[in-house]
Amino acid sequence: MRLALIAAMREELSAVLARMPDEQRQRVAGRDFWVGHWHGHEIVAVLSGIGKVAAATTATLAIHRFGAQAVLFTGVAGGLGPDVRVGDLVVARELLQHDMDASPIFPRHELPLYGLSRLRTDATMSQRLLAAARAVAAEASGLLGADTLATFGIGTPAVHEGLILSGDRFVSTSAESAALRRELPDALAVEMEGAAVAQVCHDHGLPLAVLRIISDRADDHAGGDFTAFVQAVASRYSVALLDRYLAAG
Repeated sequence: MRLALIAAMREELSAVLARMPDEQRQRVAGRDFWVGHWHGHEIVAVLSGIGKVAAATTATLAIHRFGAQAVLFTGVAGGLGPDVRVGDLVVARELLQHDMDASPIFPRHELPLYGLSRLRTDATMSQRLLAAARAVAAEASGLLGADTLATFGIGTPAVHEGLILSGDRFVSTSAESAALRRELPDALAVEMEGAAVAQVCHDHGLPLAVLRIISDRADDHAGGDFTAFVQAVASRYSVALLDRYLAAG
């Protein structure tokens, strides 16, 4: 089974490619797709692009041009749940487009003509990803180093599973995040691509798993040193998680 590894950030993709000794680049529709192997698995690795349309296009190309039969998406997100902190890991069980609103024709958040608003990830893949996330969180101090944990205010990372929101805006004010919590109180995190990839996988009947690393609290301080977090924390987390995930099966 060929697995598409879709990374939201360039630093994550670079870390993945370092583990694929035989990767071959193919450029399609302005995107670089890297085909190779990791732990004996056939892999196509690619950068998602930012936003729902870019991510959906990337996932569709991975399926149709490169024969992906399953998708695993990694990236960063803003924390929404009350117990979700910077440095935590969130495995999606459901994804929803928080900015989808075709009312009054359809209920708010419902995908027109789908009859649902929440798209579920694959249970088997997600459980395996959850196990990998827990193992990596337990080793965070050795993986990242005490100085890095202190720099970003990361204590003991927690692993969460549940609802992740996606929308075409970077949620970076306390007012926006509070509004999302009121409207969707079980949401754990918010980002800009996952639910679009979930819709593509739903349409094709393919399994999907999504892992997000919490880089901020989606509040007035969300702008922070985002690039530094991705380089020092997210990219290391992602490659360690994927390494464990693929080695397990």
